[in-house]
Amino acid sequence: MQYETESWVGSNNGYMDIDPVEHIERLASDNAVVIFSMSSCCMCHAIKRLFCGMGVNPTVHELDLHPTGSHLHSALLTLLGSSSALPVVFIGGKLVGAMDRVMASHINGTLVPLLKEAGALSC
Repeated sequence: MQYETESWVGSNNGYMDIDPVEHIERLASDNAVVIFSMSSCCMCHAIKRLFCGMGVNPTVHELDLHPTGSHLHSALLTLLGSSSALPVVFIGGKLVGAMDRVMASHINGTLVPLLKEAGALSC
């Protein structure tokens, strides 16, 4: 399984001064598929495997390894409008949602067109 994981250990990269929601929106727009995850979360692992199995190379932000991960997690809950758990997925800079929304999109056939539109899949 191959995906790009952002390295945050030992560095705040200047993000302590940025509003967490703004920071998430910035990170989400940096790549075609962005997953906010916890490194020990089994559902997060399942979503990462789903995308990698489809040939997508998502950027993964492991919040438990990020110095402001708890603030980012709270901001994600605000964006979701619920107390839904991780993972949280953005495609093409747009919030898709948590595991349930991603799997529903996959099952009903709308996930692949989203990935193609974002440039994450070529054909």
